[in-house]
Amino acid sequence: MLENITTALAILFEPMRLLALFAGMLAGMVFGMLPGLGGVAAVSILLPFIYLMDSYSGLAMLLGAISVIYTADTITSVLLGAPGSPASAPTAIEGHALAKQGKASLALGVGFLASMIGGLFGALILSVAIPIAGPLVLALGTPELFMFALVGLCFAASMVGKDIVVGLAAACFGILLGVVGAAPAAANYRFIFGQSYLMDGLSLPIVALGLFAVAELIGMVAAGGGIAGKPMTMGKWGESFREFWRSRWLIVRSSIIGIFGGFVPAVGASASTWIAYGHAMSSTKDKRRFGKGEIRGVAGAEGANNATVISDLVPTMLFSVPGGPAAAIFLGALFSFGFYPGPRMVSETPDLMYMIVWSVALASVMGAALCFAVTPYLARLTRINFALIAAPLLLIMVAGAYQGTQTFGDILALLVLGVIGWLMKNAGWPRAPVLVGFVLATPMEQYFWLTTQIHGFTWLTRPGVLIIASLIVVPMLLGLVRKWRARQTTAPADSTDPESHTTSDDEAPRDTAVLLLASSLLLVTFAYAFYEMLGFRSNARLMPALGIVPGLALSVYILGRQLHRLRRQGRIIHLGSRQELPVLAGILAYGVAMWLVGFSLATPLLLAWLLLRCARMRLASAALYGAIVYATAQGMFALMRLTPPSGIWFSLPMPW
Repeated sequence: MLENITTALAILFEPMRLLALFAGMLAGMVFGMLPGLGGVAAVSILLPFIYLMDSYSGLAMLLGAISVIYTADTITSVLLGAPGSPASAPTAIEGHALAKQGKASLALGVGFLASMIGGLFGALILSVAIPIAGPLVLALGTPELFMFALVGLCFAASMVGKDIVVGLAAACFGILLGVVGAAPAAANYRFIFGQSYLMDGLSLPIVALGLFAVAELIGMVAAGGGIAGKPMTMGKWGESFREFWRSRWLIVRSSIIGIFGGFVPAVGASASTWIAYGHAMSSTKDKRRFGKGEIRGVAGAEGANNATVISDLVPTMLFSVPGGPAAAIFLGALFSFGFYPGPRMVSETPDLMYMIVWSVALASVMGAALCFAVTPYLARLTRINFALIAAPLLLIMVAGAYQGTQTFGDILALLVLGVIGWLMKNAGWPRAPVLVGFVLATPMEQYFWLTTQIHGFTWLTRPGVLIIASLIVVPMLLGLVRKWRARQTTAPADSTDPESHTTSDDEAPRDTAVLLLASSLLLVTFAYAFYEMLGFRSNARLMPALGIVPGLALSVYILGRQLHRLRRQGRIIHLGSRQELPVLAGILAYGVAMWLVGFSLATPLLLAWLLLRCARMRLASAALYGAIVYATAQGMFALMRLTPPSGIWFSLPMPW
């Protein structure tokens, strides 16, 4: 083992791989500081570029981004009071209150150091889990691996939100996206609609960018104005180091909480961070300062979230069960480079396993140091208009998507998935299960086909399969019992209340018009997919049926439930996201313009709209900034050795 550890360190310390790790850290810091984007957007934007490198460099870049996301979003949470991700909400509550008291440096310093400790704990557990869990993984067969993937898919349904029905429907939709293209076990193409572009299936970077990054960008541009109302002043760092030392054992305990949150797929950083925050509150004698600027709340939350995101990689690499959406993208990258988590990775590539550990540990330390260095300068830029960031960000997305097949189909898929992501976001539906379902569809189909070919259906009685299946059944039964008891307790008090069966404010959809539209489209999609599936060969029908059949039933239930609620409560259908429609229309118009006249002519129009209309820049400033962004975008295409889309206008025969 020691030889593998030293070999992995030598692999990582090659100059290009260290540079890739550092580049990933910078990207992770930038996206960590942008509210609403976070790790998924950072990793998905980096994903197209990793294929220009060797496998170790590409994975190091992704790990650099993953390792610093929750360190960097501390900056946004403290200075702006806007959490960079849901897991940073406790930090935003306590840290921003401290910043208003002139103690921004205290909150930031403790947050950075606690995140660093959490990351190092996660790396330590990751290194220990490899030799311990290795023999267990080697004993697993294809039935157990299929069941582990199924467990991850079911857990993914609860990644975001409390409605398990919607989460399961989203996971089924992800499977449907994942089975597009050639069937691995039969001579069948599925859901390609006669388009050669879809024969190889959808690209993971495009799915991730469309569902998350495009959807978030639309909302943030539509919100308008600066990221913050006024810049926050900074103090000295000395007090933060002293407070960190006083809270060291709380940070250690919170890191352990985060590690357990990462081990269980779909618990994720959001849940473990709030658990650690609750532990910090319960272990403090004077609780009156919580909510008003309590540094122990920052220490507990930040110690947990970084530990969670690193320990997410344990089930990802050992069982192909991604612990979160960023881990799901990392899992897809491993598949793309020819690394298969589980027995083959443990036995054949131990150097890779320990290279991942070293990357995480190094990025955690360097990320904290970098945050300390750049925060004083970033504090002066908190009034920047997000439309200024959106301009280059959208062009990066387009370049990253187009890198896939270098056809307009890449951009069209990006825009379509962006619309789907926007609908899901405004309907209050979780998007993480879609991504996990998409990533797991291919390995699940392979495992399932091999399992049925080797074992028939006797595999359902294998002890390992039954034990793993209990991870799904037992929590489900316990949840049903808890709901039944809660209903029995509240029924007498609420029996006369007509609103007793409505959803809470946190669960209520923000936009009933979009919710109805999304529910209807989901039902139509699954119904059409079911009709198409009937024409597939039997071996090509197995995996699609696993997503389509339950997805169809769930979509009928979701639409019927929403119509019943609207009728019972007498709610008026309203379009709460109408202010985002012009931005959505503008981005779609950019896609149409690119299809007609090409990237080089459509992009100046996009930049003019974003900078003059959305950011409200002066003409001269907009022209200068737009020229810089445009030149950078063209340079990016040249760096990736791509020719930008030219548009059909220039491919048509000229009359002269």
